[in-house]
Amino acid sequence: MARFLVGRVLQGVFVLWAAYTLSFAVLYALPSDPAAIAAGANNSVTPEQLAELRHEMGLDRPLAGQYLAKLGGALHGDLGTSLQSGEPVTSLIGAALPPTLAVAGLGLVLGALLGTGLAVLATVTPYRWLRQALLGLPPLGVAIPSFVVGLLLLQWFAFAWNVLPAIGEGGWRGLVLPAATIAVQPAALIGQVLARSMEGELGKDYVDVARAKGAGPFRVNVRHVLRNAALPTLTLAGLLVGGLLTGAIVVEAVFSRNGLGRITQGAVAAEDLPVVQGVVLLGAAVFVTVNLAVDLLYQVLDPRLAIERRTAGTARFTLFGLAGRG
Repeated sequence: MARFLVGRVLQGVFVLWAAYTLSFAVLYALPSDPAAIAAGANNSVTPEQLAELRHEMGLDRPLAGQYLAKLGGALHGDLGTSLQSGEPVTSLIGAALPPTLAVAGLGLVLGALLGTGLAVLATVTPYRWLRQALLGLPPLGVAIPSFVVGLLLLQWFAFAWNVLPAIGEGGWRGLVLPAATIAVQPAALIGQVLARSMEGELGKDYVDVARAKGAGPFRVNVRHVLRNAALPTLTLAGLLVGGLLTGAIVVEAVFSRNGLGRITQGAVAAEDLPVVQGVVLLGAAVFVTVNLAVDLLYQVLDPRLAIERRTAGTARFTLFGLAGRG
């Protein structure tokens, strides 16, 4: 287990380094001048003052030197300062992160519940037409862009029925429409993968044993089949987290919410490269952390992996003992 954990941590470190390096290469290859952006619309800045500002920002150094300096700062938690506001990037992201995490987290929970309910209902129902109709929903959910879903929900629940706020924070009520918008695609993907996995599990011997003991279809599917079929879906949920953050950024723009979406939109428009790179690195860190947690949960939920580890450990111990006697 320790060896597995060390390997996954090293993979995560490599992913973070690769994300930082690629984002640095792409962003700093753009034909823009961070010093001029930091100076803003101040037309009174002289070329000498601009050159001095470039020196203070380290932009007069070779590109490799700039990369190593910024990477060293990132390793110590310093992602630089915003070219627009002059505030530390970590402070800007830290202030914008909680509202975005609230939307993304609630969206993931809603998506998992809706997707699981769709898959269970599709496998339990005795009506073929209902099953086909339910299994036809996931492709539709994946095909519709998030901003279209958001606009439709705004039209129905905010403007037509006036039951939920259209824009702004609005407390927990303001979370409902953004989270529901972002939950559609995860629900579709989870429902599709889980339904297929449950269909595959229904032909296993343990299902026949449960039925022979008198368990009904609902009990068989929920208590026995769902647990084994959920493992591939758990991996999918880990992969969806990065997409949820991206979707939250788009949804925040639709619903005029404060969060990573607003600062990312402003940073891209103003070519605020340190902020954009900080958001990219944050997305990579969340992706790595969640997938590491999923891998660890796999070790706990799937007993076959524990058996394989014990078998491998026993085999290594036996070979070591034989080699010692030889």
